[in-house]
Order: sequence, then structure tokens, then C-alpha cells
Amino acid sequence: MSAPIRVLVADDQEMVRRGIRRILSGQDDIEVVGEAADGEAALAQARALRPDVALVDVRMPRLDGIEVTRRLCGGPEGVRVVVVTTFDLDEYVYPALRYGASGFLLKRSGPALLVEAVRAAVAGDSLISPSVTVRLLKHVTGGPASAHASGPGPGPRAPKAPAPPHEELTAREKEIAGHVAQGLTNADIARALFISPGTVKTHVAAIQRKLGARNRVGVAVHAWEMGYAEGTP
Repeated sequence: MSAPIRVLVADDQEMVRRGIRRILSGQDDIEVVGEAADGEAALAQARALRPDVALVDVRMPRLDGIEVTRRLCGGPEGVRVVVVTTFDLDEYVYPALRYGASGFLLKRSGPALLVEAVRAAVAGDSLISPSVTVRLLKHVTGGPASAHASGPGPGPRAPKAPAPPHEELTAREKEIAGHVAQGLTNADIARALFISPGTVKTHVAAIQRKLGARNRVGVAVHAWEMGYAEGTP
């Protein structure tokens, strides 16, 4: 039996942390190894405990979830981050994805999606509520104004638009990137394009390499910005 997925929960509300712990602790393959009530504590806990996944609230005292995401995703700890947000169109989601978050989760999404988010992050995937993912990506890639529409205070500065691909995508890769941006799984894409899931997986890996994307969310963001997702079913 493989070791359980080790999770750190970072949220400034004790009730939220307690609820998440109760949900995740009911899974045989997941273990909550720590909690943090602010961003600085989240970083310290992540460095000390080396969890596999950190569930990070967007708005926390001392250090917000966006900066925590940036430091964890860019650091040596190898922690996968799932950003937690209250609103469907949270103005902080775009920079979180840019900094390498493995996905995002709405607090009202329910227990099943919470568990799915943790497992997907460990698998290197981002199959978290595809319909919400598509709606958010359409919103946040609409331009600079949509990345920071109405947050309290200045908030973190949204990262600049991505650099051009390290290597030009082929026509097939652009097509597959467009389907990824629509929230389709590898199996869905395989059925749509009449190819095998293994072939799709190979293409997605090549796309990530060429774009310098950390995960499928990064591919999706780039695809929306470059127009690859337009016209895909």
C-alpha cells in the first residue's frame, strides 16, 4: 500500500480548517499533517513538514495566498498548491495560476471536489470542476483589468503575459491545447480527435515542455490567451 497523500491546510478561519481536516481525514489515502492560520505560518509549516499538497486560502493575514503560492511553487520543497477562493471570479486566481498553482477550488464546492482536488494535484493534473475552470479562464485571460477587477487594496501585482513558446506548437498540439483549455480530460480529447489517450498524454507533455508550463492549468491559460481555445467544442 502506498503512503497517504500528505496535506497542509492554510486558512485563517479555524472552522474552515476544521471542516477540511474532517473531510480529508475520512479518506484512506489522505492525511492532514498540518494547519496554518496565516501565510507566514503556511510557508514555515510547508518547509518543516514537506507536504505533498498545500490547500491555500487566497486571503490570509501576514502573507496572502498568492505570495505563498509563488514561493512554494518556485521553491525546492516540491509542494503542489491548490488555491482556495470564495468567489467564482476572484481577482487573485489569474496570478495564482501564473505562479504555478496546480488548480483552484471554490469553498462551496463540497467534499467530493475537495478530495478530487488533492488527488488531481498529486497526479500532476488539474481536473478540478472543468466548467468553473473554463469560466474563470475566460474571465481572467480577457485582459489586465480582469486580472484585478475589484479586490480590497492594491493586492499583488499580476504577472506579465507569458513569453512566447520555447518551441512553436504544431497544429495538432494547438488543437489539443485548446481542448485542455476547455477542461477536457485526456480520455475526452482522445474521443474527440479519434486518437488514443496515450497519444494525447504524449502531446500534452510536449506542449508543457514547449510552453514551459508547470501543469495543465498553465497550458489552459496560454491556450486562452493565444486563441487556441476559440472554436473548440
